[in-house]
Amino acid sequence: MTELSMGSAEALASIAMVAIAADGYLAEQEGQDMTMLLSRMVMFNSYSAEAMQHMFDLVLERLKQQGPGVLVNEAKGALSQDMRETAFAIATDLVLSDRTVTPQEQAFLEDLYRILDIPSDLAQRIVQVMTIKNRG
Repeated sequence: MTELSMGSAEALASIAMVAIAADGYLAEQEGQDMTMLLSRMVMFNSYSAEAMQHMFDLVLERLKQQGPGVLVNEAKGALSQDMRETAFAIATDLVLSDRTVTPQEQAFLEDLYRILDIPSDLAQRIVQVMTIKNRG
């Protein structure tokens, strides 16, 4: 990931990182959940554990320097519409994985689907499915 642009993998990682930080802090378990979730995706198959960690470190640094809004908007520009939907699903999964949603996380998801230009009915379906997924 360069300072000026990002590819699809970095964009997904950026949105995932903002999602796990939406409640105001980054818990170690959330970081592990993010790593596991992304590493199962085809686009990350060629990434070693070290490469993933390096990318996460760069994304975290950008998050600290630029803030979540700038990072999400930059990520949006690097993703096709289909991948924006995937990014929203990943973010929703990460937010719901601990089965508690803070007001900040709720606001983040509401903002995210709008920023990513996801139709509200699709966003609602994604949230419903991820809620079911994370029940057990």
